[in-house]
Amino acid sequence: MHFRFSDKSSVLQGALEEFFLSEVLPRNRDWHAHVAQHGTMPPFLRTLKAEARRRGFWNLGLPDLAPDQPGTRLTNLEFAPLAAIMGRLPWAPIVFNCNAPNVPNMEILQKFGTAEQKRQWLAPLLDGKIWTAFGMTEPDVASSDARNIRTRIRKEGGDYVIDGRKWFISGAGHPDCKIVIVVGVTDAEGSSASKHSIVIVPNDTPGLEIVRELPIFGRGEEFGGATELVLRNVRVPQSNRLGDEGAGFAMMQARLGVARIHHCMRSLGSCDVLIQLMRERSATRRAFGRPIGDYANIQDYVALSRIELEQAKLLVYKAAWLLDEGGPDAARREISMIKVAVARTYSAIADRAVQIFGAMGVTDDSPVAAAYTGARAMRIYDGPDEVHLRTLFRLEPNEVAGESAHYLLGERGL
Repeated sequence: MHFRFSDKSSVLQGALEEFFLSEVLPRNRDWHAHVAQHGTMPPFLRTLKAEARRRGFWNLGLPDLAPDQPGTRLTNLEFAPLAAIMGRLPWAPIVFNCNAPNVPNMEILQKFGTAEQKRQWLAPLLDGKIWTAFGMTEPDVASSDARNIRTRIRKEGGDYVIDGRKWFISGAGHPDCKIVIVVGVTDAEGSSASKHSIVIVPNDTPGLEIVRELPIFGRGEEFGGATELVLRNVRVPQSNRLGDEGAGFAMMQARLGVARIHHCMRSLGSCDVLIQLMRERSATRRAFGRPIGDYANIQDYVALSRIELEQAKLLVYKAAWLLDEGGPDAARREISMIKVAVARTYSAIADRAVQIFGAMGVTDDSPVAAAYTGARAMRIYDGPDEVHLRTLFRLEPNEVAGESAHYLLGERGL
């Protein structure tokens, strides 16, 4: 294995860092004040987005853009460290049109959308003019096993009629959300790989109703947060289907691989911030006559956090490199690895940050509490740890290892 950041990526890392520090980070206080007072995105976001696009920081996470589509056409490995910079603030990826769930939805529209679907939905997405949502998870079943999905999509004339209930659907409640990309069962008797289809449902379709927003550990998200929605006799033309009928499972897998790399790198960007906050807190907070950073256990917290963060980054870079070199199948094992490793690393670092901040760490007076709850939820999102660990066990090569183990056991007479 060999990978390195390209010259293009290295230059962009420096330029994006400068733009983030000079233009984005200084607006963080204004962002939160405006959202708290008005409940809308601040007007200055339009200015930041226009400037980011002008400087070439636009659609950075889309390697397969057509020549006439706006963006930078970075590989997954080239984009990974840029996602970490954006991940330092929860709202920063919006500035660069690199936010979830829009980017993975752009990916699925790129790969499987018809010319008309791309014209109607992908083009405005690439311009940052609309939001989208992806509707797979359901409240009454373990949706990590796609065979459990209960939403039904049946044919009626030239239409599909959809009935079901979805939850933890990010983006559906955003004021600019125009479509929900819905996963449902079109062939209940089909195999697990051929029973699902994916259909585009415009937000204003009769029968599609947002039931409620879903706070995470009692904490709401500002825009595009998790929602629960119901679909009752929702009727859309069959031309709204993405890809082939029955190919939904394969399309979901294609979408999730890239999405997980982006999500992991954004989370590791948050970890960078937490480590810096821990260092500053340990230098300024005093206990028993000394800065708490003078105590060995606090120093260990920071040092261990840095070790774990750098290990996780390297694993994500490897997954991104494999995805670039060989596609989803080549990176399948590493993508499951990063989902577990990053979530656990994030949780461990956030937990230490809470401990160092003490009482402030469990309030909203610092970003530590939000990171802690976000990190814990990440161990469930996009498949719980247990599902990925099961996948990794099944993918573990055992032929050579088995022979070696047999030989060694025999040598010892066991």
